Amino acid sequence: MTDRIACAALRSRITDADTAAALIRPGETVATSGFTGSGYPKMVPQALARHIAESHGAGHPFRVNLWTGASTGPELDGALAAVDGIAQRLPYSGDPVAREKINRGEIDYLDMHLSQVAPMAWEGVLGPLDTAIIEISGIRADGSLIPSSSVGNNKTWADRAKRVILEVNRWQDAALEGMHDIYYGTRLPPERVPIPLVRPDDRIGTPYLACDPDKIVAIVETEVPDRNLPFAAPDDTARAIAGHVIEFLAHEVSRGRLPPALLPIQSGVGNIANAVLSGLVDAPFDPMTAYTEVIQDGMLDLLDAGRLRMASATAFSLSPQAAARLNANMAAYRDRMILRPQEISNHPELVRRLGCIAMNGLIEADIYGNVNSTLVMGSRIQNGIGGSGDFARNAYVSIFMTPSTAKSGKISAIVPQASHVDHIMQDVQVIVTEQGLADLRGLSPRQRAKAVIERCAHPDYRPMLADYAMRAEGGSYGLHAPSLPAEALSWHRRYMETGTMLPS
Repeated sequence: MTDRIACAALRSRITDADTAAALIRPGETVATSGFTGSGYPKMVPQALARHIAESHGAGHPFRVNLWTGASTGPELDGALAAVDGIAQRLPYSGDPVAREKINRGEIDYLDMHLSQVAPMAWEGVLGPLDTAIIEISGIRADGSLIPSSSVGNNKTWADRAKRVILEVNRWQDAALEGMHDIYYGTRLPPERVPIPLVRPDDRIGTPYLACDPDKIVAIVETEVPDRNLPFAAPDDTARAIAGHVIEFLAHEVSRGRLPPALLPIQSGVGNIANAVLSGLVDAPFDPMTAYTEVIQDGMLDLLDAGRLRMASATAFSLSPQAAARLNANMAAYRDRMILRPQEISNHPELVRRLGCIAMNGLIEADIYGNVNSTLVMGSRIQNGIGGSGDFARNAYVSIFMTPSTAKSGKISAIVPQASHVDHIMQDVQVIVTEQGLADLRGLSPRQRAKAVIERCAHPDYRPMLADYAMRAEGGSYGLHAPSLPAEALSWHRRYMETGTMLPS
């Protein structure tokens, strides 16, 4: 298997996962590769979990702080959480085992804007980084590293860690080499300079990661697939939301507010986002570009159809079928995709300058357009803010999408007041549900409330929202954004007490 390790000087560091994991000590901070289930280490974290379980069995405490790019997979987050091996987690977690432990207060979770992680690591405010575990697809003769299916924060981890463990994964297609663009020009103030990227297809760095060979303490060879989960086929709700979004974009083009090929698109992850991307295959926008976090199935469809000229991201987030299609045709895709560090893919200044069209999901929105992306009922973490804040505040057009109800109609996604706010109303320009689309640009709070209630709320909840808004105008302390504080979160309280937001 050592054909993926061309640097003769590093071959002496090849070892097994258990030996590599034994280098990690209790209380250390461990940073790993990985972003939305792609490019994360699979073997060493599982070996570390076994070491932690054995230590706990012997009565010795053993937990680590875990940093990543974003979500990873069950072999990493899940394995370490299952053995109570995580003390602190950042910046994003999508694992169900870890989620439960976070919500029980057993893991301290720092939910962070993804673009801010690398700068804060360099500032030192997150503390020292002891060990980085980074999956790569190969090592070149000169010792440079060929990234795998995600970049995330790997550049920063390799630079900042005291020691580095590499997983060389043969499952990753060798034709990935050349797809990446690793930019080494970022600095902290006052040395910070403009990033010389003016189009999504610009390459401003090198295809390879650099790492001081003296820091590489172990290399583990693997052949394990990424966590590629299937997307559900678009249902009527997803198709309706996609239709509203595409109709809106066509309207913006017809009014001259967007060019015929649109501006670079950004899409969050999920079935609805993927339905919108798939719907763009038959839309009259050509040729599009994408400047986003992840390349998912719908973007492959757009590339195959010739509607998408270039996709820039930091990782893949693909179904098993799409991953197989990508790997079978990697050479053909390679020149039309770029994977960058997430501090570049999510960089607020680049998002603003390129004029991205941001399309993201939400948990709930209130009638004024404040959006909650993270906390169910105001306190229970779902996943995290991810990169939605990086894009929403800086986008040319900021769109949030959701079904109008959840839990078979027991929860309304449109509420009198959001139980938690990740995106303030000034950052939310368009809200879309299967019921319709509310363009909130240029509207005052009371005008926004009317549009959101009439166009986005489900019919079962629309009269209740209209009634609340009317009574709030008659009894609010102020009339700029009328509110009844004693009642504003009563829908959430009703759900927690009775299992539905609808009155009995």
